[in-house]
Amino acid sequence: MREWLAAARADVLFEATSLNVKDGQPAVDHIRAALDHGAHAITANKGPIVHAYRELRDLAAARGKKFLFESTVMDGVPIFSLFDQMPTVHLRGFHGILNSTTNVILGEMENGVTFDEALKVAQTLGIAETDATHDVDGWDAAVKTAALITVLMDVPVRLEDIHREGIRDLTPQALRNARRDGWPFKLVCRAQRVGQGENAGVEATVMPEKVLATSPMGKITGTSSYIHFETDIFPGLAVTEENPGLYATVYGMLADFVRAATSA
Repeated sequence: MREWLAAARADVLFEATSLNVKDGQPAVDHIRAALDHGAHAITANKGPIVHAYRELRDLAAARGKKFLFESTVMDGVPIFSLFDQMPTVHLRGFHGILNSTTNVILGEMENGVTFDEALKVAQTLGIAETDATHDVDGWDAAVKTAALITVLMDVPVRLEDIHREGIRDLTPQALRNARRDGWPFKLVCRAQRVGQGENAGVEATVMPEKVLATSPMGKITGTSSYIHFETDIFPGLAVTEENPGLYATVYGMLADFVRAATSA
């Protein structure tokens, strides 16, 4: 990587390797190499945010370069840069639906199809990989939750500290009954500040929950996403992304490129 960066005389590195839940590699090394080289680093990979955010942030600052990652959560929606525009705002917590694959699967199973059939629908839509373990078992949602906590709440969190449950144990019958009763299941991400002083921290969960059908989360269907922030200034600040196309993640990286290019 370092030899390639030097040969190319790269000014910007776009990093888009697959998520490695365990340690964020090789993306962490790619971004570190780019910043050491003197290039801006832009990634759509959540792993480096969870496993090496502070190191890479500080390295970027020391090199006078940008380390940007808007596409890691909710595609290209400006979640991280939103808070850049709200200096001194203190984030107390958040909840939302951040994994579109499970949202599609749950919706299809509510219509009576099996889990495997619902997964095939998500794969046909292009939002689920052949091995959808990260989505189905809640890893993708947990990593996104950890990324938001790490960056926006400034609290380093390990994935093992997030209580995580996937959707494998939900049956079509249970999902149909829940929808009929007006309380459909969703894979919900939650984080909340707890304690004070030396005991301060964040409690976080990713797990299936029944939500009121008429609530904002209850209305999230298909590939849509939703997040609700609780801050000291704005008690409720919500963002909804409705059924984005596959271009949305690319747009997030393009927007980061424009930010980097105009930062000098």
